[in-house]
Amino acid sequence: MQRQRIQTILWLGLPIIGGMLSQSLLNLVDAAMVGSLGEISLAGVGIASYANFMCVSLVTGLSSGVQALVARRSGQQRTAECAQPLHVGLLVGVAVALPVSIVIYMFAPWYLKLLNSDPGVLAEGIPYFEWRVLSVAAVAFNFSFRGFWNGINHSMIYLRALLFMHIINVILSYSLIFGCFGLPEMGSAGAGLGTTLAMYLGSAIYAWMTWQMGRRHGFLQCWPDRRTWAGVLKLTIPTSLQQTLFAAGITAMFWIIGQVGSHALAVGHVLVNLALFLILPGVGLGMAATTLVSHSLGENKPDHAYQWGWDTVKIAGGVLIVLGIPFWLFPDLILSCFIYDERIRAMGILPLQLTGLTMVLDATSLVLTQALLGAGANRTVLKIAVSMQWLFFLPLAWVFGPYLGYGLIAIWLLQIIQRTLTSVIYGIIWSRRHWASIRL
Repeated sequence: MQRQRIQTILWLGLPIIGGMLSQSLLNLVDAAMVGSLGEISLAGVGIASYANFMCVSLVTGLSSGVQALVARRSGQQRTAECAQPLHVGLLVGVAVALPVSIVIYMFAPWYLKLLNSDPGVLAEGIPYFEWRVLSVAAVAFNFSFRGFWNGINHSMIYLRALLFMHIINVILSYSLIFGCFGLPEMGSAGAGLGTTLAMYLGSAIYAWMTWQMGRRHGFLQCWPDRRTWAGVLKLTIPTSLQQTLFAAGITAMFWIIGQVGSHALAVGHVLVNLALFLILPGVGLGMAATTLVSHSLGENKPDHAYQWGWDTVKIAGGVLIVLGIPFWLFPDLILSCFIYDERIRAMGILPLQLTGLTMVLDATSLVLTQALLGAGANRTVLKIAVSMQWLFFLPLAWVFGPYLGYGLIAIWLLQIIQRTLTSVIYGIIWSRRHWASIRL
């Protein structure tokens, strides 16, 4: 691999990775703060977080949809039209995400009771979820801005705004959880309110920065035309559907873990957040591949696009190997930051070690998923992701986890097998290059 190609991938990918890691680190900080309130609070926030993830996933497709179309126009030298896909994303946030969040808020208690019946878990989870679900519109705005800046190869702008938002989030959440600086002591619900406030502040920061630096790309200069609407929605809807079904699958996984017991649910919440800490750098590099692949296709250079995919996989594999080392060397030390009961903590040691050892196997699927989105193969990604999760992993997780009694370890092993098989499938699809003929 040429040094220049490595530098290009890292120049675009490292700020995205920084943002991804900061998001994951923030989730871990939230888990640590809530964990100090006890395992029931941690379990309640865990089930509420993934219920919220399912709601937020309705709009997450905006990020890849906006990014792919912006990068394609950038490759075609249509600079003044690059902001039109961003305008579509922002309008969807106002017209769709905001009403949806209000409707879900009204049915929040009923929704969470479908996922867990433990009164203690629900008492902690419902107030947290009610606050978090009100941030769905902010997520739509922030993901649209992220797609725009990543699409024009200025991912550092995204990182700056995100880091500021995270700092505000930590301060607000801590203050509202424990009642600092004259604010009410809200417990786990304070973490939900703090995150929602920080996300809307982040949207305001993104808007200001884009107004200052994005007007030459057409930001707020014109209304998006019909073709732009069609292009963004064509890319966004399949990805949002895939993310919604993926999030529903994660929520179903937590329901399955909940059948093992509330302690297993608390451990599972921590394990997933720690796994995301490893996964998100791979996703960040994959998002760099989204831009590089789409830009190359916009320049009518499919061979370059193909090589960008594999080069990014190689770099992601190296990063995941390094990040995974502490997880299999010091699992108990890491888990002790979140779970204080030694007996409960022991449930998570082997799954965490397996995560650290096997995460590198996930590099191909993490990167090539995003690369295929950059090429416009969103429906292909949808079919593979949904099939592997809903037809393979979840049925087997229920059978081997709570039904046959093998518990959390069996569920975690099956998840590793699913990720490995998914990587093999994406590698085959990328090698066949059918995606190169897709027109946006």
